[in-house]
Amino acid sequence: MNSWEIIYFTMEIFNKLIKLIEYKAPNEYNFVLPEAKHDETLRGANNIENQTRNNLKETVFPSLDVNKDYIKKRYNFDINSDIKLREFTINIRGKQYKSFLFYIEGMIDSDSINKFVIKPLMLKNSSNLSESDEDIISTAVTNNVTVRRVKKFDIKNYILECLVPQNDIQTENKFKNVIQKVNAGVSALFIDTIDCAFMIDAKGFEKRSVSPPDNENIIRGSQEGFIESLRTNTTLLRRIVNNENLIIEEINVGKISNTQVAMCYLKNVANNNLIKEVRYRIDNIGIDYLLSSGQLEQLIEDTNFSVPQLLSTERPDRLSSYILEGRVAILVNGTPYGLVAPAVLIDFLSSAEDRNLKYQFANLLKIVRILALFITLLLPGLYIAVTTFHQELVPTELLFAIVASRSNVPFPIIFEILIMEISLELIRESGVRVPAPLGQAIGIVRCNYIR
Repeated sequence: MNSWEIIYFTMEIFNKLIKLIEYKAPNEYNFVLPEAKHDETLRGANNIENQTRNNLKETVFPSLDVNKDYIKKRYNFDINSDIKLREFTINIRGKQYKSFLFYIEGMIDSDSINKFVIKPLMLKNSSNLSESDEDIISTAVTNNVTVRRVKKFDIKNYILECLVPQNDIQTENKFKNVIQKVNAGVSALFIDTIDCAFMIDAKGFEKRSVSPPDNENIIRGSQEGFIESLRTNTTLLRRIVNNENLIIEEINVGKISNTQVAMCYLKNVANNNLIKEVRYRIDNIGIDYLLSSGQLEQLIEDTNFSVPQLLSTERPDRLSSYILEGRVAILVNGTPYGLVAPAVLIDFLSSAEDRNLKYQFANLLKIVRILALFITLLLPGLYIAVTTFHQELVPTELLFAIVASRSNVPFPIIFEILIMEISLELIRESGVRVPAPLGQAIGIVRCNYIR
């Protein structure tokens, strides 16, 4: 078999393997369920009733029992073990209001909830048992009768301003927003006769501490890297940029996951057209779930068959430098990597330590990386071209050495190069994916292969 027949045979095997693992759409079954015969009037009445019921479920209802039943049904309260619903009674101006606190165990700070939410609400004191002097607008005495003008009492403002000493508390009227925030670790307080929920931000879930980057280590410079918490990552950027013009916009991506994506840029420095383009691409992602920045990178790029348009980094100082240059940074909750938009070719040939070196040394290292890039891309093809079609370019002694080394190889040069490239990729992949106890054995195999 000549070299072309071997290549053709290899491609046939490769195509068959692709067909085995490619996705095949399921067969479409065209069937129609028979409709039940009902009276048109009854059907219209049922539609109106269902529509009214859906509208009521979209907003928080003044009845506490209705809200409680809806929450329990929506979260499968009888099955889920980490869904907690704490019921208690609040005393406000001599009246008792039933209420309940709804949260997910493990995602809140229990001490903060006990000290700054439940305890103040259940505490009986003079401030919430009777009218205070601050509520009296004016007092008049007529015929030995005292008449007082008292300002209208608003229970919502009273709870927000007097009863809950929590720094971050908001009200929500839509169940959609309530559920979205509870899933993110916020507690929801429902009170009878009030058609809104009080969202108390007291997150307390476990997270990894800030540690040095794993893949972008440097000697001189910051030793902090991003973690999986979005708010911690934005705090790292705030601390480095240290400017009030730093804008951090949050966008929810994913119909099911509602993953938080933060778009960071410096106002009056970044191009407005660039900001609008990045915001437009993120807002118009139609996907069920988003789990990492790598997925987002593929979704907002123009094409996957060209030079990458986004740069990924795990260093806050490097990402901050790009923001100060006028670019847009993108952070995804749950991913310790940030994206830079747009990215040019020289960005991929730069290191985070180049800014800490003199420009002469930094430029020299960039030239070395460019040479390494050309060698990586062109060396296998040049080797095949010279040894197969242009032997006159090779010195005679070196050509004899190459021929002698290949005398016992039963494959053509191009097939040998393909096997070598695939083998190196397999060794690299095994070195990354194989568990640590097997790493020593993989290293021994790698050394024997190189020899």
